[in-house]
Amino acid sequence: MEALIPMLSCIGIMLVMLAVGLPIAYSVGISAMAVGFFTYGPAAMEKLGWSTFQTLYNPSWTALPLFTFLGYIIAETKIGEDLFVAARLWLNRVPGGLIVASIMAQAAIGAPLGSSGATILCIGPVAMPELDKFNYDRKLSLGALTCGGVLGPLIPPSTTAIIISALAGECIPLGQLLVAGTIPGLLLALMLASVPIFKTWRDPSLAPSIGKVNWKDRIISLKKVWSVIVIFAAIMGSIFFGIATATEAGGVGAFFVLVIAVVFYKYRWKELYRSMIATVKVNAAILFIIIGASFFSYIVGSVSISKQLISWVQVFGTNPLVVVICMQFLLLILGTMIDGMTMMAITIPIYVPLVVSMGLNPIWFAVLYEVNMEIALITPPMAMNFFLVKNVFKISSSDLLKGLMPYLLVLIVFLFIIVAFPSLSTWLPELMVGP
Repeated sequence: MEALIPMLSCIGIMLVMLAVGLPIAYSVGISAMAVGFFTYGPAAMEKLGWSTFQTLYNPSWTALPLFTFLGYIIAETKIGEDLFVAARLWLNRVPGGLIVASIMAQAAIGAPLGSSGATILCIGPVAMPELDKFNYDRKLSLGALTCGGVLGPLIPPSTTAIIISALAGECIPLGQLLVAGTIPGLLLALMLASVPIFKTWRDPSLAPSIGKVNWKDRIISLKKVWSVIVIFAAIMGSIFFGIATATEAGGVGAFFVLVIAVVFYKYRWKELYRSMIATVKVNAAILFIIIGASFFSYIVGSVSISKQLISWVQVFGTNPLVVVICMQFLLLILGTMIDGMTMMAITIPIYVPLVVSMGLNPIWFAVLYEVNMEIALITPPMAMNFFLVKNVFKISSSDLLKGLMPYLLVLIVFLFIIVAFPSLSTWLPELMVGP
């Protein structure tokens, strides 16, 4: 029983620090250091040093800066605008066509960006002026924009997948996890698009018609979006066929997008400098959080939570599917209190061994985890994407909540579909040539 005291103390101190507004990296790091020192003495500080070294030395992290750099290059171009324009022209006859176009554009740009916040900021400033111009309902439109950001980390390549794979070690190969998100990502895009189609079919005033579009304009619009197809094919094709590792594929993707940006989008030294600085800042912030959260996980895990959970499941003979569903509900609850990055660092080392011990596919579980991470980003109070949309596009919290509720319901249903049909996320990885 005494072993539980460090765990409870660590969690309690962290929650207090978060409540007073201390940044998440400091909250988890300081709470772990304080409890570790007073419980285990100077040896805990030695462990912190080794933990930091092992975290930063892990080769799995090498793919992260490459994919992040790729995303920031795209953010400096008009690729997102071109994608939305093409989707708008081709979907003009669909009820709620502009909203559907914004969702599909997020799905397409989410492949190379791999970040929900970046996806929203890339498509939102282009889509919202058009949506306002044609008097589309702002609540429904911004709800779609907020929840559509979920597609960013799910459709490969994904920075979230890189972090999960690095934390899980050999249990979850990065290449397989990146490929695994393809079919679920496309399915989710269609499910989210069904919301504005159904609602505007019932109430056309929510999304007035944008008029006719000639075929010439549609064909011309396709000439501007081929670059995304090239980037996606270069990255995922090289991973799927075993030509390159995920890290090497990240380098290939970054090279392709850099060439496209320079040749077609007037990307020059000024934009390159901004992309590099942003990449360094983001990666430093991510690793700083991971280091603190990893040590936090070590202190909390000193009571061998993972082994105890495995023992309980074996003793009580609990259905593995029931255990997974309970884990998902716990993640949804945690997501309202802490950010996704910290949640991954704390729970992945505990959850993955349990999933493997029950004989479940860790790749399938990781896809579920990715979806849960993004649901956490739109469910207050710790809802980064929710407040991002609220502040950038000037909408009240109550209106935004009303707008995103039908989309949130779709996300929950989607979560249960992935639980019920694991093959949606495991079929493609099983066909891979490479690891």
